[in-house]
Amino acid sequence: MAHEDYLAWTAQLFDPARIFGKPEALRGVRVLDLGTIFLGPTTTTYLGEYGAEVIKVEIPGAGDTIRALGPSYHQNMSLIGLAEPKNKYFVGLDVRTPRGAEVFRRLATRADVLVENFRAGTLDRWGIGYRQLRELNPKLIYSAHNGFGQWGAYGLRRPSYDAIAQGESGMAAISGFPERPPLKSGGYIGDYLGAVAGAATILAALHHRRRTGAGQLIEIAQVEALIRFLDWTWVYHGLTGQHRSRSGNADVAIVPSDIVASADGLLALSAPTDEAFAGLAQAMDEPELARDPRYATQRARAEPEHRDALLARVRAWARRHTTAELVRLGDRLGFAAAPVQSGETQSCDPHLAARGVVLRHDDPIYGRFPLVGPPAKLSATPARVKWTIKPIGADNDLVFRGLLGMTPDELRALEADGIIGKWADRPGQKPPDGWDGQGKAL
Repeated sequence: MAHEDYLAWTAQLFDPARIFGKPEALRGVRVLDLGTIFLGPTTTTYLGEYGAEVIKVEIPGAGDTIRALGPSYHQNMSLIGLAEPKNKYFVGLDVRTPRGAEVFRRLATRADVLVENFRAGTLDRWGIGYRQLRELNPKLIYSAHNGFGQWGAYGLRRPSYDAIAQGESGMAAISGFPERPPLKSGGYIGDYLGAVAGAATILAALHHRRRTGAGQLIEIAQVEALIRFLDWTWVYHGLTGQHRSRSGNADVAIVPSDIVASADGLLALSAPTDEAFAGLAQAMDEPELARDPRYATQRARAEPEHRDALLARVRAWARRHTTAELVRLGDRLGFAAAPVQSGETQSCDPHLAARGVVLRHDDPIYGRFPLVGPPAKLSATPARVKWTIKPIGADNDLVFRGLLGMTPDELRALEADGIIGKWADRPGQKPPDGWDGQGKAL
């Protein structure tokens, strides 16, 4: 099969226009989401994008903190809240109370997975932790996420957020420039990488349950998940006794691999193999560099006295060319080159648009707005975005009456006591002005 034929075949196989005509991989898996902000809720979003039925449980009135985060709002919802939760059903239930906990236990008997990210032991104290729920549902997979794990010196008393995880894990210590303080990543990488680890581990537990019929307790420690992504940092320290230092935008192991200035912008450039470096040397009109003993091999190029001199030459050369010229040279000669994108440039990138990465989502509640689609693609059972966040308690009737079979009188009594409820009348919690209360059906 010719290369062009293969690209055409895969484009048809993964065609975003055909997604909603295909089945969902996790259809029939019911997940309870009792998380806040990013770490736990993003885990369940990943599962929901592949078809799991995710029921998001929030405290009536206030709801998840994510609803009010961020610098601006759209239709009474924070932009962060609008972007993150996808394909979930939203109920307002105060699980901190005995009667609310009892309703939650009823939900747990009908669930396959539960995800929470409170401090260790919080749900156990409320009577809805794994020790209590496994007695009601031995098949339940209970995934407890927090900063430092469910046991150990930090688990009970120390909260964790993304910035804390980046600091505690050592990620910040190796990020930034050597002459400046450590740099926190602009994205919430501690949350998102912890969520990826959580979703993958839940799938492993579901596979184990399919073989054995048994559920289990999972713990995801945000700091430890981020440590896992520090590649060679700890091996280096363990074998050499030295600390990995900050090196700015340049990679000290793969040389050259750097963010460089072009004549009209910024460019990511990398030549990870000797063959790729030979192509870069040809692009620089210095083919002899690929034969120079200081640069001929990756190991030689990574020597500090060689690396700095080579990076200086590459940076000076890049400044004489436009970003587009450098990208074309990389495509033709075999080294990697790509523009440093922003939200503005990505929104009009035809490659991302064609693949459904940056899409225009038509939401049943919040209307049309740009959204990032699921990153991993399955040919037979693709992920999809059906809707984003909903107002607190938008699916109360659907879940409490439809799933649990509660009567109108039961619901009214619980609502009167604030056990079950909906949103508060303030931005982030309330629905769009004029919303008629209609939404997707379960």
